[in-house]
Amino acid sequence: MASIFSRIVDGEIPCYKVAENDDFLAFLDIMPVNLGHVLVIPKKETDYYFDLSDEELAGLMVFSKKVAKGIKEVFPCKKVGVTVIGLEVPHAHVHLVPMNSMGDMDFTKEKLKPSTEELEKMARDLSAAIK
Repeated sequence: MASIFSRIVDGEIPCYKVAENDDFLAFLDIMPVNLGHVLVIPKKETDYYFDLSDEELAGLMVFSKKVAKGIKEVFPCKKVGVTVIGLEVPHAHVHLVPMNSMGDMDFTKEKLKPSTEELEKMARDLSAAIK
């Protein structure tokens, strides 16, 4: 069965896309730990991050770097944190989170619930900054 992320790649489930190329897709987390939280995924479904080939892993990180620069431009922050957890969805992915303190990367805290309008605006602004 395809993961929810594969279904997003295939267009079966909508997302708030901020960047895309032939191999990777970046979209907003709809229940972020901090506003501007983006998920970056390879389009090819691979469950475990370290099962990606060296080329796929390098490409994912280079693509993530481009997205992180856009995040930092749109969301004033000290740094953009990056983490790989991978327990909640069986599809390799990177979390990029704008952060001003370590607490901004706390995935155990209650998630935010931005409105559709907020998500649409964030996606537009990020997409424009990434291009």
